Amino acid sequence: MPELLTIGQVAARTGVATSALRFYEERGLIASERHGGGHRRYPRPVIRRVAFILFAQRIGLTLEQIGEELAQLPASRTPKREDWERLTAKWRLRVDEQIAQLERLRDSLTDCIGCGCLSLDKCALVNPDDRLGREGPGARRVEPVHARP
Repeated sequence: MPELLTIGQVAARTGVATSALRFYEERGLIASERHGGGHRRYPRPVIRRVAFILFAQRIGLTLEQIGEELAQLPASRTPKREDWERLTAKWRLRVDEQIAQLERLRDSLTDCIGCGCLSLDKCALVNPDDRLGREGPGARRVEPVHARP
């Protein structure tokens, strides 16, 4: 019989809150078995699935997309390196696109003083042709700064 872990053990091992683990389970991303008193017990390979979920979220996949990816993994055994490589191969293109987008943003910053006014006539990033300047003076799209508790 494979070793089963409590939700607290999975949370401690993965750094994910127990509430998030329950949420992932509700969404069908991970699964547990119920034991005495209805307590959740997770098979050890769930740790890899949680790590996969966290990584996929960091590159911008939605939980729905993550679920679709996880559905491609074998249910009868622990995923092997080849399984992970097959799933993540297409992510390289996504990450490369994100890097290129950030590089374009970085290269455009020399024309932006970053003040948030967005009324500069040269702001090609968010305010091409000074569209927001026609709405009047001052910042138009600056989010208010909220005090932290």
